[in-house]
Amino acid sequence: MSAQPQKNRLLSCLPDADHARLSPHLEVVPMKLGQVVYEAGEALPYAYFPIDCIVSLLYVMQDGDSAETAMVGNEGIVGISLFMGGEATTGRAVVQSDGQAFRLKASFLMREFSRGGALQGLLLRYTQALLVQTTQTAACNKHHSIPQQLCRWLLLGLDRLADNKLMMTQGLIANMLGVRREGVTDAAGTLQAAGLISYKDGTMTVLDRPKLEREACECYAVVKREFDRLLPDAAAA
Repeated sequence: MSAQPQKNRLLSCLPDADHARLSPHLEVVPMKLGQVVYEAGEALPYAYFPIDCIVSLLYVMQDGDSAETAMVGNEGIVGISLFMGGEATTGRAVVQSDGQAFRLKASFLMREFSRGGALQGLLLRYTQALLVQTTQTAACNKHHSIPQQLCRWLLLGLDRLADNKLMMTQGLIANMLGVRREGVTDAAGTLQAAGLISYKDGTMTVLDRPKLEREACECYAVVKREFDRLLPDAAAA
């Protein structure tokens, strides 16, 4: 399948010369719901640029419990440790919403990154935006209510999808947020009763996004503002 890098907003920001070098090496691959893209401690043979899927970055505790630290969609790349000084990562990456992604060999990405120029600058700015999301998620999980966390999570997901629906069970959402399933059930029920969302058969549909944004804590706005500041071209795309 021929690669069309503009389907990933990060790749769409690259100059034509960079596109010309990368395109022959980009392979479109399916990303299935629940697929483990990489495990903690594993060497990363590939980097992934999501097209229409979402990948959750998780921290896994020794007892097996996990919580999402960030999510990556068509605005970014999965595998930043490749160009940040390490070939492995301390976390796990799991497909949260299925679709497709561009896959690029780690060796080629590292060689291109070492050239400097537009790709290097773009990846470093994206990494800064991702770090903001990670730290804001930690603060949100500590200081804000489960309904507020759920609002933030839904809004970040919507920003990375083409429609207003997320295919996700409440159990999986609870795992992502690092809370009990009952907490997510109660929070979803509150949002549904207020007319903000509907939930049926594993599909959560956002009915009133403006009101959902008003109900969310400041964490969503902080993350979105930083992404827009660091990667304005990607946000516009």
